[in-house]
Amino acid sequence: MTHRERILAILQGKQPDLVPWCGDLDYWAHSLIARGLKPKDFITSDAYMEWHRDLGVGYYLQGYFPYKEVYNNCDVTEWKEGNRRYKRIVTPCGTLEECWEYIEDSFSEAPVEHLMKSEADIPAMIYMYDNMSFVPDYKFAEKRNLQVGDQGVTLCYLPKSPFMHLVALEAGIVTVTLLAYSVPEDFERLLASMKRAFDIAAQIAIDSPAEVLMIPENLSSEMVGDLFFQQYMKAYQEEWTEKIRLAGKYSYIHMDGTLKGLLKQESLVGFSVLEALTPSPVGDVSMEEMLPLLKDSKSIFWGGIPGVYFTPHISDEEFDLHVIEVLKIMRTQPRFVLGVADQVPPDGLEYRVKRVGELVKLYGAYNK
Repeated sequence: MTHRERILAILQGKQPDLVPWCGDLDYWAHSLIARGLKPKDFITSDAYMEWHRDLGVGYYLQGYFPYKEVYNNCDVTEWKEGNRRYKRIVTPCGTLEECWEYIEDSFSEAPVEHLMKSEADIPAMIYMYDNMSFVPDYKFAEKRNLQVGDQGVTLCYLPKSPFMHLVALEAGIVTVTLLAYSVPEDFERLLASMKRAFDIAAQIAIDSPAEVLMIPENLSSEMVGDLFFQQYMKAYQEEWTEKIRLAGKYSYIHMDGTLKGLLKQESLVGFSVLEALTPSPVGDVSMEEMLPLLKDSKSIFWGGIPGVYFTPHISDEEFDLHVIEVLKIMRTQPRFVLGVADQVPPDGLEYRVKRVGELVKLYGAYNK
């Protein structure tokens, strides 16, 4: 069977010949481009898919939102200063400004200044979202559908839930927590405004050429516990997983942090796939501890190999042992996809990525 056939078999509740193996190589690829080791258009080119074939890795698209946001009735200015990028949004209700800094050593960026800093910014945030619109942008998904072939599936993003969007991108967990408890009515008005906007974007994503759709929550349960999940996230996720199902497509959630506090809850939401699950010794839940959750859930568990295992920090012997032990569990029933949790890092070793495919052939056949 091909990588695509194995992925689709699992999604359809069937048993393929081997445990499917898929890896998110996007972060690694961006670092290779930044170091001049790959051409600038590498990730969008046919060569990117050939790279996956050469490495023996199943493909699923990461990092693509099939729409563009439009700020109406706001004055938006964006600029760069060295490794920092800025955005300023001027509204009749106040001015919002954010700054993100690119860190060359890690080939990534992080917020230096969040867009929403305090209760005083809520009116401007609400105005911004009340006046935001979205337009479809399907060209890249259409291109990927032609490129991917038998290597995998095309995945696009819905927006995060409004709560996680604030936590991960526009406010941070400290500010979000303070607002949720100090001005709950204003905070919920902001979330309602965001949801009205995000519902439009989410439907555009469902209508895209993507075969599978992800809510990229980037969820970590030491930051967002059961209380916030039940109050602010669960209903949004249930609504959109159901709409994805009715559209005949498959729903994913990206859970790339600690799992113990929320894995059970998320396994019951209705997602087709819980993706980027990071087990111990890097994560806080072992593969064995995940098994009982499958009894009450219909979700597929996707992940298993922490990103650091692809680096020189882990010995070849430990790498092989970990992958083999994970496969011993995954081959017991067709409810798993072996994946990177969550990405191969910039110092990833190419031979390690290839080694996974070799180990799947040796140890990935299902138990009789």
